[in-house]
Amino acid sequence: MKYYYSKTTDKNFDDAIETVTDLLKEEGFGVLTEIDVQGTLKKKLDVDFKKYRILGACNPEFAHKALRAEDKIGVMLPCNVIVEEHEDGTVEVSAVNPVASMLAVQNERLQPVADEVGSRLEKVIKRL
Repeated sequence: MKYYYSKTTDKNFDDAIETVTDLLKEEGFGVLTEIDVQGTLKKKLDVDFKKYRILGACNPEFAHKALRAEDKIGVMLPCNVIVEEHEDGTVEVSAVNPVASMLAVQNERLQPVADEVGSRLEKVIKRL
């Protein structure tokens, strides 16, 4: 089982971020955090890195269910979605597969939540 869902898109980097944010919203997710990895690495290490953005997506209903089932699950929240631009200019969007992540937790009460969140994230990626 892969730990992520992924798809390349014909959109440019900024348009891909906008589109995936809109698609996440349609599936009940908000973007709580946005990390500009390229900018951070330049500022902190003075290194050049490709365009790479980490979006921290959260569906409050499912986060609440997961936290009720396993109070330490917050270490795995929010669900990360990345948008990256490769050297050849192609843009790839990837999202965590929460079902794979939950295997490490070993709490069967999380399975239905992970299945639903995974299904929604996979749908977002497929719709790009």
